[in-house]
Amino acid sequence: MSSSFDRYQKRRLISSYFSVVISIALVLFLLGCLGLLVLNAKKVADHFKEQVVVTIYLNDSAKEVEVNQLEKSLAMAEYTKSTEYVSKEAAAESMKAETGEDFMDFVGYNPLQNSIDVHLKADFVTTETLAAITEELSNKKFIEEIRYDNDLVELMNDNVKKITFWVLVISGIFTLIAVLLINSSIRLAVYSKRFIIKTMQMVGATKTFIRRPFVFQSVKLGIIGAIIAVIGMGIVVYYLDQSFVELELLANPILIAGLFAVIFLLGILITWVSTFIATQRFLNLKTDALYY
Repeated sequence: MSSSFDRYQKRRLISSYFSVVISIALVLFLLGCLGLLVLNAKKVADHFKEQVVVTIYLNDSAKEVEVNQLEKSLAMAEYTKSTEYVSKEAAAESMKAETGEDFMDFVGYNPLQNSIDVHLKADFVTTETLAAITEELSNKKFIEEIRYDNDLVELMNDNVKKITFWVLVISGIFTLIAVLLINSSIRLAVYSKRFIIKTMQMVGATKTFIRRPFVFQSVKLGIIGAIIAVIGMGIVVYYLDQSFVELELLANPILIAGLFAVIFLLGILITWVSTFIATQRFLNLKTDALYY
């Protein structure tokens, strides 16, 4: 009978430990993914900003030396990421490929213009910078027109500000929730042993002596949960890096390693603090209060 009860108690204990580890792992994993989002939010925003194209349309009378000089000056400008010269023939072929029809059969000639597509660095994709670039280039007589989607630029910058703000707010809220969830799991584990705590205290054991094995056990569970969370995050990072190569998530491995280290340390710190508080609470309770 006693052996059966011991096995039952052992299964309950293992089940309790398992639930604590899973809770810690899931919370830390989600917190790590959110941290990954925060760290790469600017990189993602920059990627979309750099898709904005400033198209400079050239007069047919533009001399080759003038076009080459313009290309070189644009390539050396601090705001330029890359430039591409698009001839009117290449533009016609591109339009033909998109529409599936050769519009020159109807028009009889190529009405398109030679152009230069300029991709800007993300920090310079603002309404003010684009207006200044347009004003500067408009002085050149062989440039007929400069086009870019100003409404898209304004919308993108506004959305980036809003998203950045809310990501930070959500990160703070989620961090608090993570602490509370892990704390709740630890408290439940300690609660199941509240009578053992009080018994040890009644026979003269000091609070430090009683608290030590609980803290040690919880920290071990926190380490296991953190390891599982870090492995899960590693899989997510690898998958995202393979799926979205242009984001270059692994371009800064030190930053990723730092995030993993923070998540690992959080697993230890939160479980240590939560166990300390939980055991302290039951150590300070009167014996009668343990039944409520």
